[in-house]
Amino acid sequence: MTPADIHAHFDLQRQASRAHVDVPLLVRRERLLRIAKMLDEHGPVLAAAVQADFGMRSPRLTEVADFFVLRTLLSHTLSHLAHWMKPRKVRTPLYLQPASAHIQRQPLGVVGVISPWNYPVQLALAPAITALAAGNRVMLKPSELTPHTSAQLAALVAQFFAPDEFCVVQGDANLSALFASLPFDHLVFTGSTAVGRKVAQAAAQNLTPTTLELGGKSPCIIDGHCDMQDAALKIAHGKLLNAGQTCIAPDYVLLPRGREGEFAQAYRAAVARLFPTIEGNADYASIITPRHHARLRTMLQQAQTQGAEVQTIDPAAGKPVVHTVGTLGDGASRQMLPTLVFGATSQMQLMQEEIFGPILPVISYERLDDAIAHINAGPRPLALYWFGQSETVRDDVLRRTVSGGVTVNDTLMHIAHDNLPFGGVGDSGWGAYHGEQGFLRFCHQKSVLVQSRWAMGSLFYPPYGARFDQIMGLLRRWL
Repeated sequence: MTPADIHAHFDLQRQASRAHVDVPLLVRRERLLRIAKMLDEHGPVLAAAVQADFGMRSPRLTEVADFFVLRTLLSHTLSHLAHWMKPRKVRTPLYLQPASAHIQRQPLGVVGVISPWNYPVQLALAPAITALAAGNRVMLKPSELTPHTSAQLAALVAQFFAPDEFCVVQGDANLSALFASLPFDHLVFTGSTAVGRKVAQAAAQNLTPTTLELGGKSPCIIDGHCDMQDAALKIAHGKLLNAGQTCIAPDYVLLPRGREGEFAQAYRAAVARLFPTIEGNADYASIITPRHHARLRTMLQQAQTQGAEVQTIDPAAGKPVVHTVGTLGDGASRQMLPTLVFGATSQMQLMQEEIFGPILPVISYERLDDAIAHINAGPRPLALYWFGQSETVRDDVLRRTVSGGVTVNDTLMHIAHDNLPFGGVGDSGWGAYHGEQGFLRFCHQKSVLVQSRWAMGSLFYPPYGARFDQIMGLLRRWL
């Protein structure tokens, strides 16, 4: 699309949102049902596009990580939408009675969505679903790093929606910058903290409110009393889903000193259970591009040069490789082996940036206080994970740390709970969506006071005198 095309689409949606401010429940439901129909009828085509973009990523992985999440979101939203839309009555204070008051939940207008490449269907459509449920128009800019998926989304959305309802624009980073500069009524960005800062600056020029879903170094604390085998399996699943290219993947592990060997053995067993082979296994995704793959390899080389112990895990070492599916492009060559890193330090790139790959640093700690201090010394993470048995220790960790969300004795799962808001804090983002919190994020909550014919507001009018003093004295005693 050209800049003129993008401005034309925006103007069309803006005019429609102003001409039809009130969007009835039936219209909103019908729009959501169209997305459900689109997924049901064209899911295989979208999954094939994701596979083509990654080079190696099973349609079943896309089914669970993209489509299933969207279907649960649609089901939850459709079930609760009528209730969410209702005005909320609020109590009126004594000094304003007998007036009545309520909060009216209205659409904001036009919502822009800039989505990432790692879950290119889920993270494109999830905010769009919630924004449409709130009665808004939506413009979506998907990632240029997943061109097949972006093209399919553009074609399918154009097939199922009028351009003044929901449309997709495609282009490179320059087009993304233009997109972020449009005067949306709300802008959602999912991606890196560095790009999130640029998006926030562009949106600020128009006073456009934003929801930034970023990332960061999400820690995983292993307590001294936990089932190491169970913890390692759940950490391996959270770390290696989509080959670690997940914003809430465990970024590093904090482990009681002296248990490094036990954890390494348990983690290796967990990897072998989840992925008996790596190369050619479509359940184990490729790193998205050669550039991203090279970055991860550079991280490992630097860590090893500076004294860290790097342990790669190849469950099929010494065994003949059996390819489960044919490869597309160089996908298999970008399937990076799961790797543990012991002895990583804060001077290493590995501990300074979000990893976004199948590399797991393990940091040893003497006391829980040391682990908490390590977390609190850095930017606030998008997620935090704790494994242990003591509720007292668990609650101590939750009280003394701040993160976007937490899963206890598992990883990732808090994102799947539709009644929990999902979002970051500080460098990991701001604003949250999912469920009713997402609905409210894309609404304007308009305050309405309906005055009574019996109102006594004139008691507060000037000229002020003795009667005013008596009334104010009486109110002070009541308040």
